Amino acid sequence: MMAPWALDPRLDRLRQMMDGMGQQPDAGPSSPTGPMEAAVALVIRPREQLDVLLIKRAVHERDPWSGHMALPGGRWEPGDLGLRYTAARETWEETGVDLRTHGLDLGKLDDVQPEHRGLPIERIAPFAFAVSPDTEAVVASHELDSVHWVPIDVLADPETTSTTRIHFSGFSKSFPSYYVVGEHVWGLTHRILTRFLDAYAAVR
Repeated sequence: MMAPWALDPRLDRLRQMMDGMGQQPDAGPSSPTGPMEAAVALVIRPREQLDVLLIKRAVHERDPWSGHMALPGGRWEPGDLGLRYTAARETWEETGVDLRTHGLDLGKLDDVQPEHRGLPIERIAPFAFAVSPDTEAVVASHELDSVHWVPIDVLADPETTSTTRIHFSGFSKSFPSYYVVGEHVWGLTHRILTRFLDAYAAVR
């Protein structure tokens, strides 16, 4: 029997939105996955507002996303049953949120590819999940600095729109961002969230 929170009409609209984006279900272990591919989870918590889970990565010298805001996720590993499994596994390892047992699958967004060729990932597959309103996230990995639940309406607020200048591997460039919890959300995460928010605005 489905939990009462899973019957929230806002989640049903999100699921329909995902279906309308033309995505096919993840093909599981037969998917063309490998060490240069990764997956992230867009975790939605239905409270008075719909919250999305963001993480801030800890600072590591050799990590190109060091210290940046992101969605929970990481690289596919041998033994992962497809990229959706990767997204759920990484979310558990990083934040203690168990999507495999307690998550409601909402669908998949378009894959994204890094624009900078120096980054060690070829493709990132984003998957959306809903969790119960009482779900809490924690810093469960040394790879994280902090975790944050941010209302979708805050991300969608024009006042949140910003830019940030990034210095990396000999280049300096300004990128569009969302400025929330005192941090800039930019790059691949910004691109994923923007696609999601654009679609969400049409069904809310």
